[in-house]
Amino acid sequence: MDKRLFRKLCIQRLRSVAKNSKIGRNHIVVKRVETIIKKYAPKSLLLYLPMEHEADLRPLFRYLRRRCRIYVPFMEGESFKLVQYRLPLRRKRFGIIEPNNSHFYLPKIDMAVVPVVGVDGRLRRIGFGKGMYDRFFASLDTKPLTLFVQLSKCYTKEKITDSFDVQADIYITPEDIIFRGKTNVDRTFDRRCRSNR
Repeated sequence: MDKRLFRKLCIQRLRSVAKNSKIGRNHIVVKRVETIIKKYAPKSLLLYLPMEHEADLRPLFRYLRRRCRIYVPFMEGESFKLVQYRLPLRRKRFGIIEPNNSHFYLPKIDMAVVPVVGVDGRLRRIGFGKGMYDRFFASLDTKPLTLFVQLSKCYTKEKITDSFDVQADIYITPEDIIFRGKTNVDRTFDRRCRSNR
């Protein structure tokens, strides 16, 4: 299977899930992300404002704003920069919602939570093919702990990504939590996530 075909299949699956069972699946993903954030306690955190078929982590924003600085992508040309999450929000290109621009410079982030279309056998990201996250991560001096999130597991064991594609440390779906370097799901961590519901 090649990357384009896999992306197309994943997008179809995610759109179907978003129409039919988004609320319950989203709740599971939010709880799992919350557990991981509590465990690692980042001081600065990259989140995102979701599109229709992506996991919606906004229920965590109020809780997190009291504990760390939240940054979201602000599109600039072929990539994006980080801006602090604040209101008002507005809709821009590709239907993406974002806050107003700022000229604040952030030297590093501790943790990044990134939406994915699919993930390959090396836990590398397959997105929409625009390369914005790839360019952004390539510009960072220090790689943050990176979590990929998705409403439905869309994973292939094959290695179909390129070396420049962003790689996750942790991949979170309603079905699984996969840690890079481990051959299977961390069931102990998964049970802790479930008990926090």
